[in-house]
Amino acid sequence: MTNTTQQNDLANAIRSLSMDAVEKANSGHPGLPMGCADIATVLFTKVMKFDPANPHWADRDRFILSAGHGSMLLYSSLYLLGYEDMTIDQVKNFRQLGAKTAGHPEFGHATGIETTTGPLGQGLANSVGFAVAEAKLAAEFGSDMVDHHTYVLAGDGCLMEGISQEAISLAGHLKLNKLIVIWDNNDITIDGKVSNSDSTDQIARFKAVGWNTIEIDGHDQDAIEKALIEAKASTDKPTLIAAKTTIGFGAPKKAGTEKVHGSPLGAEELAGAKAALGITYPAFEVPAAIIDAWRAAGTRSQNVRGEWEARLAQSDKKAEFTRRMSGALPSDFAATMAAYKEKLAADKPKVATRKSSQMALEVINKVVPETLGGSADLTGSNLTNTPETLPFQANSRDGRYMMYGIREHEMAAAMNGVALHGGLIPYGGTFMVFTDYARPAIRLSALMEQRVIYVMTHDSIGLGEDGPTHQPVEHLAALRAIPNLLVFRPADAMETAECWQLAMETQKSPSILALSRQNLPAVRTEASAENKSAKGAYTLVGSADAQAVIFATGSEVAIAVEAQKLLNEQGISARVVSVPSMELFAKQSDAYKAEVLGSARARVAVEAGIEMGWGKLLGDKGRFVGMNSFGASGPIDALYQHFGITPKAVVEAVTAQL
Repeated sequence: MTNTTQQNDLANAIRSLSMDAVEKANSGHPGLPMGCADIATVLFTKVMKFDPANPHWADRDRFILSAGHGSMLLYSSLYLLGYEDMTIDQVKNFRQLGAKTAGHPEFGHATGIETTTGPLGQGLANSVGFAVAEAKLAAEFGSDMVDHHTYVLAGDGCLMEGISQEAISLAGHLKLNKLIVIWDNNDITIDGKVSNSDSTDQIARFKAVGWNTIEIDGHDQDAIEKALIEAKASTDKPTLIAAKTTIGFGAPKKAGTEKVHGSPLGAEELAGAKAALGITYPAFEVPAAIIDAWRAAGTRSQNVRGEWEARLAQSDKKAEFTRRMSGALPSDFAATMAAYKEKLAADKPKVATRKSSQMALEVINKVVPETLGGSADLTGSNLTNTPETLPFQANSRDGRYMMYGIREHEMAAAMNGVALHGGLIPYGGTFMVFTDYARPAIRLSALMEQRVIYVMTHDSIGLGEDGPTHQPVEHLAALRAIPNLLVFRPADAMETAECWQLAMETQKSPSILALSRQNLPAVRTEASAENKSAKGAYTLVGSADAQAVIFATGSEVAIAVEAQKLLNEQGISARVVSVPSMELFAKQSDAYKAEVLGSARARVAVEAGIEMGWGKLLGDKGRFVGMNSFGASGPIDALYQHFGITPKAVVEAVTAQL
């Protein structure tokens, strides 16, 4: 190892702050920051392009700490570089309530945190989306406007997670050459040696899916810099840099063991580590000369940013680029959707809502150029493609459609990366039942408040003959349980258009569009200037003083309407309330909720799923018509009869309460 005194001093500042913060919190992971301090030092002081004074600069390089448990590595670096909101007090309050320095990096808590990386592997998976967004926008706006890299620091745990294979194989296939992953190859997990549970040849694995690989000593700063420069020069492949490190580098008794992974060093070991590293200054008091050197490194790219801003100012694409990066939709979007609703009112199409979704996308994709569609190998079923969405591939970066392959989890995580990068609005499809495979990333979409749109078709037993394995009986309830996730289940083409409009206009929440396989009649036959779905629930038919109120979503709204007709024939007045989004209804005023719920003697809800979540609308005496078990195989109509989700069953549920 050939590090100079100054190189060691810069790295040791990260180690010192990280050890001190974990010790003060009596909680955390000191091992990774100590082991990867040399890597971070080279990245931030010599290689990466960024500006702490303008942390949201669109053409900055992105750094993703996929091994998020080592969060003090990032927080220490941000403080040393001079990010305004990462103060020494924030470092001192590591892992404390209300601090920006949470146990794992949380997007939105502080600038310089590009994505939330709690669950291992998510950051690596996000990075593919970041790299796709960079390549797509560079193809659109030119390399003078968009030309940056995505750097990932991943650990052994990240590479063990199954999502890592989905991520690296897709990145290799797409030849995302501006994606550089640094593997903290320290051979330690919580349970001890990696060899206890894994014997994968990671170098061979990455090579097999089309990556460059470089092996280095992760404590040799010159070797690190050389490897990073070589990786940046790649023109046709992403690069893995396997950096051999010692976890807890410098700790006299615990370095290289699992004992330094996730626990404070303790006073004796902390003192011994500082002595071994030559750190003589008090806790949290990095010498001014070292801080000055770090802060100077933080200003390295200010001239580069200034040159970029001058190019942007002179570009004829400035207005469009600025709009796209701000997240604002085109000015004519709302008017376009209003005109489309008028057309639907005239046509009254009887189609599956998956087809309604494609019809809406044909309108949206013409007027919103920043949509980036896709499907996890179910394009013909999800109907997520339109004439505008030619594939994004290694040899066609200007495409607008992602062929994700059978990688539902990576699709969702990559869409998070695309959204976080900015400039594009990602949507992607699979079957509703496979939200199970994507759920960790869907949850993170909601946690990070990202506009990611999930097109989930085949949303019920209406799936039919494929049988119980593919029927999402419990999935609506499970998705509705995720805070800040909008779950839309539209009843027809009109509601589908409205739900798509809401998903596009909502910048701080992801959306699920739960869509039917089977054709559904038009239940909304008149256009309205108001987006009725925006209130989450509204009276579709019937009067306010009706004896019964029937709530329904999606394909079951038509069943509720038929039941209302049958009740009228029996002299029982009923009102049908369509509920395209429980989440949006919950946000309405108490007065509006009371108006929709009404004071009817009988309340019934009908949905081809489990009852969980309907209690607030039904009250103590209401009845639910839906599922109480897993599904069965058979034609759609037969399945609805088999499970008793019929107009007759709704009528019986109403009359039982009167």
